[in-house]
Amino acid sequence: MRIIIYTGKGGVGKTSIAAATAVKLARQGKRTLILSTDAAHSLADSLAVPIGPEPVLISDNLWGQEVNSLRETEKNWGAVQGWLSAMLDKAQLKDITTEEMLVFPGMEELFSLLQIKRHAQSGEYDVLVVDCAPTGETLRLLSYPNVLNWWLEKIFPYERKLVKFVRPVAKVVNSIELPSDHVLDSIERFVRDLSDMQRIVLDPETTSIRIVLNPEKMVLAEAKRSFTYLNLFGFNTDAVIVNRVLPDEVGEGFFANWRSLHKKYEEEVSVNFHPLPILKAPLMRREVVGIQVLEELADIVFKDLDPSGMLYRGRTETIREEGEEILLELRIPFVDKADLDLTQMGDELTVNAGAYKRKVILPRLLMGRQVRGAKYVEDRLIIRFGNRDIQEKGRGT
Repeated sequence: MRIIIYTGKGGVGKTSIAAATAVKLARQGKRTLILSTDAAHSLADSLAVPIGPEPVLISDNLWGQEVNSLRETEKNWGAVQGWLSAMLDKAQLKDITTEEMLVFPGMEELFSLLQIKRHAQSGEYDVLVVDCAPTGETLRLLSYPNVLNWWLEKIFPYERKLVKFVRPVAKVVNSIELPSDHVLDSIERFVRDLSDMQRIVLDPETTSIRIVLNPEKMVLAEAKRSFTYLNLFGFNTDAVIVNRVLPDEVGEGFFANWRSLHKKYEEEVSVNFHPLPILKAPLMRREVVGIQVLEELADIVFKDLDPSGMLYRGRTETIREEGEEILLELRIPFVDKADLDLTQMGDELTVNAGAYKRKVILPRLLMGRQVRGAKYVEDRLIIRFGNRDIQEKGRGT
């Protein structure tokens, strides 16, 4: 099965691009499911057909689904919620807001994403197109299984034994209701499901991420930040789609300045995301609603490309540890070493390569660390970061 995940800042037209991709794939004869995991669903509006929490047949080879996050939360976390609710009730801490506090931030999005695992393992579809929550924050949550699995393998077995031993005594002494085996089984199953899903979405032969953006300053900055994190966590980004580009015919009059700005940011997109394919979608003459308009949009964006193809393989940014230092590697082909210049300001790293300028938003791992050196080897700029400033100051006092 092929999985294509679309992400981007809210309002950039991510749903329209995802829906257009799905429509084109279905027209090619591929059994295609478009899945919305965004809590603020707009997929049904884009396709102009009603869609429910389970796959609905829309047209030949095309199904749609808008995941109900509340239902998925109840299915995956209901047992744990019930136990926590009873605990708070006995402690007389339960009020009208308690129910909202029993699901930790980000978990509802993860429960929705578990639908990817379900469909990937079902074998019912050839392609799964995912309209993901904005900015890729949800995808960052998929790094959690790395920690959760360690806890599950190293700590959880001992906790279960301890709970089993203490449970009878705790009930007698303090009326504490320790989690039952059913609750603990539910937690274990959730963590293992997350781990399975992580393996699926990190498989570069199966899954790729596509970033949708508009040629605007704030949107571009958010897209660069998301791209850095996607690389950091090992996701395969295979394309960037620049949406709602003003056509040349509006280059005069009221829209002249907007067209000039779009040109500027289009060039910046090409430099900052090179060598990823940059696909462009114009501002359409009419609302992008309904199958027919979505087909037109897909034909413009992909032209002769197969939307289900892996449009790029490999990572343009990698981060790794080497001793006490952290190395950031950027792929910058076809430049002369003498033309490279590096500037760091806050969480932003600027790489000048001749006439080109690339800005990299540093992930939290590198924030507060100063550049110690850099070298250019085989089309890759390798930048060395030292300890955080606060650590170095601490050593000096």
